Amino acid sequence: MRSFIKFADQLSTSMGKAFSWCIVILMAGTCYEVVMAYAFNAPTLWNFDFSLQMYGAIFMMAGAYTLSTEAHVRGDVIYRLFKPRTQGWIDLILYFVFFFPGVLALAFYGYEYASMAWKIKETSWNSPAQIQIYMAKSLIPLSGLLLIIQGISEVFRSIICIQTGHWPARMVVAEETEKILMRTTQDEDQKDVI
Repeated sequence: MRSFIKFADQLSTSMGKAFSWCIVILMAGTCYEVVMAYAFNAPTLWNFDFSLQMYGAIFMMAGAYTLSTEAHVRGDVIYRLFKPRTQGWIDLILYFVFFFPGVLALAFYGYEYASMAWKIKETSWNSPAQIQIYMAKSLIPLSGLLLIIQGISEVFRSIICIQTGHWPARMVVAEETEKILMRTTQDEDQKDVI
């Protein structure tokens, strides 16, 4: 189980970091559009669709990375008061009741959706440029597959927590803002004392 958790975390982290570069590409495309539109009065036809595809790629491919780092928004007002074993049971049940039905639907129906887009060589109807979007739609089932792999890893984490009473360590940990602020405040208070 631990080796699969490590594999899934490495896969999710590497894919998340790789697709994070889409932000740089998106920024460059947006800057180019602004310069062309306002400096040269010659806006592009393709930039709107390009921006949508880059943003969609970032959004879709960041899901598994976000899950692996526990960075999703979570209403854990009561959850955090429970012992780790209880949290493990809650997570285990909720993954099977809510998470897996959703991501399995995303993967399977996303595959059909992307397959149809490839078959008809779908183009965008949003702009006159009509750029090809069937390649971008391939990210839908791919993101579903990555979420399934990471979800299995999270189920294994829950099982380990139920067995041991402790959550397994993560490769990358997303800290809550409240913890970061508390630590920063404590560090500043200690500097004031010294």
